Amino acid sequence: MNKIAVIGCGGSGKSCFSQELGRRLAIPVHHLDRIFWQPNWNPMDKSKFLDAQQQIFTTDSWIIDGNYGGTMQPRLAAADAIIFLDLSTLSCLWGVIKRYFKYRNKTRPDMGTGNKERLTLEFIHWILFYRSTRRPKIITKLDDYSKSKQVTVLSSRQAVDQFIEATS
Repeated sequence: MNKIAVIGCGGSGKSCFSQELGRRLAIPVHHLDRIFWQPNWNPMDKSKFLDAQQQIFTTDSWIIDGNYGGTMQPRLAAADAIIFLDLSTLSCLWGVIKRYFKYRNKTRPDMGTGNKERLTLEFIHWILFYRSTRRPKIITKLDDYSKSKQVTVLSSRQAVDQFIEATS
């Protein structure tokens, strides 16, 4: 595993997982939220966002965490390993609530400069319907890629912890 895409619902722990995996494997980590969200929560232009990712793809090793469905296909194609944090809706909601209180009025380490932690109804709605709207498409993509790439699906926080512990 040298080029790793980490995907999953908001609150599943992608950023923390990626940071620890990167530390253990000595691979640079790139958080898509940090790239996409410009100061004051202004989104990056989609073509520039894809260009920024393409620059990362050319390096020898990387971990990229984040979903961003509009640019997921090239990211999964460039990866040699895909890790899907497929946690329950309740677990993801809990993760987002904990994160909100931990970073309230602060900028998370995986977020763009000046973007203080927030919790919106739109984001909660996205999490609530992720398993029924987004997950089926991801499962289909992972099935397609499982023939040519290392695909790992982790379905609980315990499985995530065990994966990290087994990685060195």
